[in-house]
Amino acid sequence: MALYSYEAFSKDGKKVSGTVDAPSAEALKEQLVRQGLYLSRIELTGGISTGGFFARLLEKKVTPKDKILFTKQLAILLKSGVPILQAIELLIEQFEGGVKNMLVRIKDDVKEGTSLADALAKYPKVFENLYIQLVRAGESTGKLDVILERLTMFLERRQAISSKVKGAMQQPIIQLVVAIGVILVLIIKVVPNLAKNFASQKKELPGPTAFIMATSDFMVNHFFLIIGCCIVLVSLFTLWKSSRVGARQYDQLKLKLPLIKNLSQMNAVVQFSYTLGLLLEGGVNLAEALDIVVNVIDNRILADALRVARDNIVKEGKIAEYLQQTKMFPPIAIYLIKTGEQTGQLDKMLLTVAETYEKDYVELIDTLTGLISPIMLLVMAVIVGFIVLAIALPMMAQLENIG
Repeated sequence: MALYSYEAFSKDGKKVSGTVDAPSAEALKEQLVRQGLYLSRIELTGGISTGGFFARLLEKKVTPKDKILFTKQLAILLKSGVPILQAIELLIEQFEGGVKNMLVRIKDDVKEGTSLADALAKYPKVFENLYIQLVRAGESTGKLDVILERLTMFLERRQAISSKVKGAMQQPIIQLVVAIGVILVLIIKVVPNLAKNFASQKKELPGPTAFIMATSDFMVNHFFLIIGCCIVLVSLFTLWKSSRVGARQYDQLKLKLPLIKNLSQMNAVVQFSYTLGLLLEGGVNLAEALDIVVNVIDNRILADALRVARDNIVKEGKIAEYLQQTKMFPPIAIYLIKTGEQTGQLDKMLLTVAETYEKDYVELIDTLTGLISPIMLLVMAVIVGFIVLAIALPMMAQLENIG
């Protein structure tokens, strides 16, 4: 189907406009006539058949904010008693571009009898497995509005942490770019000009000056070679990191670096606890929930440890005991999870653990990014200082000779 906007007049002369998805313009005309409306304008605005390749290429993609807004508004509409099909129709009017076209297709699938979870599952790049399973659980238990509310909170928290990490890294990255720019200008522009002056004097240069001169000469004469080597190295690193063996080695390396290790482990604890708690609260059984959770963890080494624990948990049902064996979870987290098992409130305790350690995770991010800036400034100051010293030493020698 395609999405059409139209303007029409009712029998009493009132102007009516709207957006409707229909198989064709002729089918829409017949539909409006049956409703007693006289069509004055019809225009194709979206849907599967909208535009060609370049139009789809330039089409606005679905962003995390779009997904959060869709989830939040759908939860509000369902809680207000609006039927699912009508709710999606109302949401179609709120979005544009790729989101609007996607919702049109989802609405068509739901209208044909497909469940909302199965309709969303056709867009795995937008709706991950966790999202689909929670929606499916909400549909089966009749608590879809509640599940969507919890999903909104989960997505908002995840987006907030992601934004915080990106924001915290902006300043160090800017500092790095500026420092590299200053160093390149000194080596490529300033040093060669001074080199001509020093060369004319035919005197032996100090060690630091000779080193900087040689470096400058190499960079100026082999600039494109250096750029090419950098591109090749970055490409090789990307290929290695994306390979199965390289990805595991990279994740293992992260667990050996002091602060990065703590950050990876705490992130895994938050991801595991929040995801499992959300799934269990939504009515997903433990075995299926654990299958989803182990695929959510970013670090493969930690995910493998949880996968081993998952098999033992499904066999014996003792989650706290096997989580402790992974050596990832702090003692307090294990105690809270064990208490949740004993009291039958495992989902609530897991969410409590997630909320508690999420604060520690954010604080650790702040600490780590706070250390990056001064360390980077110190390193760059040493490099720039060395270059300035190398330039100044021959000048000082000249002044002494003049004196």
